[in-house]
Amino acid sequence: MQAQRPAAGWANSFNGRLAFLALSILINSFFNALTVSTHLGSAIWTASAVSLSGWLHVSLGNILFLEGVIVAFVNLLLLGRFDYFRLVRNLLFITPFSYLLAFFERIFVALGVPTLPLGWRIAFDVIGLFGVACAVSLYQRANLIMHPNDDMPYILRFRFLHGSPVTSQWLSNVPPLALVLLVFAFTHQLFSFGWGTLYNILTQGAIIGWADKHFLPILHHHLDIKN
Repeated sequence: MQAQRPAAGWANSFNGRLAFLALSILINSFFNALTVSTHLGSAIWTASAVSLSGWLHVSLGNILFLEGVIVAFVNLLLLGRFDYFRLVRNLLFITPFSYLLAFFERIFVALGVPTLPLGWRIAFDVIGLFGVACAVSLYQRANLIMHPNDDMPYILRFRFLHGSPVTSQWLSNVPPLALVLLVFAFTHQLFSFGWGTLYNILTQGAIIGWADKHFLPILHHHLDIKN
């Protein structure tokens, strides 16, 4: 126990939280891109962005960025106050994440992930969705800057739902699911929406709760939610 205390102190200092934040952005963009490249279904917010990108013929990076900006303002409504610094932090997260995801997705396509046998793509999709949930847990705990799409369930979880990661995740899935259905109504196509997306909807909250305790547990939750 004595040997762990200095490490725990560093992990929960500003510099430690910043390091974990940078790691989580890389993990999140990498694994989100992997799920997109499998064509078996990505995380629901990513699926909504891919759907809008396919429908509107706008680059995925730009759609991810614009979607994040809109959600950032919705989060302020959920908070019930205009938190300027929270808005800036949300916007700071969007830029590297959006374009890193698009960059990694092009790499996975170039490597031939979309053409792999079905069994390999299923395995990569599951691994990717697990990695996404672990990354979300990591930067929710660091709580320096956060993607607006993941700040939404964070706000719901600690302001309205008594800390429940599962219920908050399910509620936050309603807007992106509505976007996917809207695009389907106009195009009759599903973009990056498949069994993996349904798996994500059902399991991400539970995996985040697991990751809070088991994935780099040295990092604790740093809450700034007021009821």
